[in-house]
Amino acid sequence: MSGMNDTSAPETIASFCPRFHHAVELIGGRWTGAIVRALLSGITRFSEITQAVPGLSDRMLSERLKDLEAEGVVERRVLPETPVRIEYRLTEKGQALAGAVDAISDWANDWVEPFPAGASSNQR
Repeated sequence: MSGMNDTSAPETIASFCPRFHHAVELIGGRWTGAIVRALLSGITRFSEITQAVPGLSDRMLSERLKDLEAEGVVERRVLPETPVRIEYRLTEKGQALAGAVDAISDWANDWVEPFPAGASSNQR
């Protein structure tokens, strides 16, 4: 093994990076990861997102979509139909989160226990 006799210190990760911190705060916000995951799966309508993410209130979804739109992660489209239809889509910046979402999903499958039946994340 080539690394066994290597005396050089491993590369260290800086303790604080403003970009990393902002990204984690943005994506790690309550419900945000689930919303991005739903949008990555092709869901575009407000009602579809609420159905795909159990426990997510309309008010919270609206707030999170506004936050994501302000960050350039989500695009809101108003379609001039009768009645007016609104769709949400990930921008190129939002689509670029696919790898991170997949990595977190893989990690969760390996390391996170599912909630017991009837329990929610608020009870943990």
